[in-house]
Amino acid sequence: MGIAVARFNLFLLLFLFCVAAKADKPWKDSPHGPMLERIIPPGFEPRMLPEPSSEGARLTLRYCVQCHNLANPAMHDAGRWPSIVRRMVPRMEGKGNMGKLMAEMMAGVEAPSLADERVIAAYHRKHAQRPLDPKKFPEVNTPTAASFRRVCNQCHVLPDPRRHTAKEWPAVVARMQKNMEWMNRVVGSKPVPGEPQLKIEDINAFLMRHARR
Repeated sequence: MGIAVARFNLFLLLFLFCVAAKADKPWKDSPHGPMLERIIPPGFEPRMLPEPSSEGARLTLRYCVQCHNLANPAMHDAGRWPSIVRRMVPRMEGKGNMGKLMAEMMAGVEAPSLADERVIAAYHRKHAQRPLDPKKFPEVNTPTAASFRRVCNQCHVLPDPRRHTAKEWPAVVARMQKNMEWMNRVVGSKPVPGEPQLKIEDINAFLMRHARR
């Protein structure tokens, strides 16, 4: 039984990689590829998707990497995802704020049906970033959490520390640091007087103190 499950998981992983590779080919081969690539940082891979065998994950890999790198559902909180997905659909249809250029950029891109759009939005809402509740974590408003506050909300709401265990958080923070470097956010590599700096040790310490046990 264990061998059968392992084989199925391996097959599923290979299938997800194949779907993602096929879907992202249009934008990688496009003359507008460099611009599209800059929309979302690289690094989040199909194997990292929550519930990878679900319809939501399958449709995400079918549609959402046609124009940019794969987005982590935790990139936004649940309240934001429906409007973001809704905004993406007209663009996949070649409509949008770039006029004729948008239609050219989206040539060959497949847009989801309304039913598929709803599944994608629901999937992202289910696995979205859980915002930190300051009433449960009053330390967030103290000096010890200053680096966490200043840095982590540059790209999304402050995350609930219980989303991960103390063992998991350092790897998550390291991935976020790479994303910020890629997006030219404040990362603390060259201190500038008066500019908030990223202090990895402070961020990890705060998250690990309040992490899921």
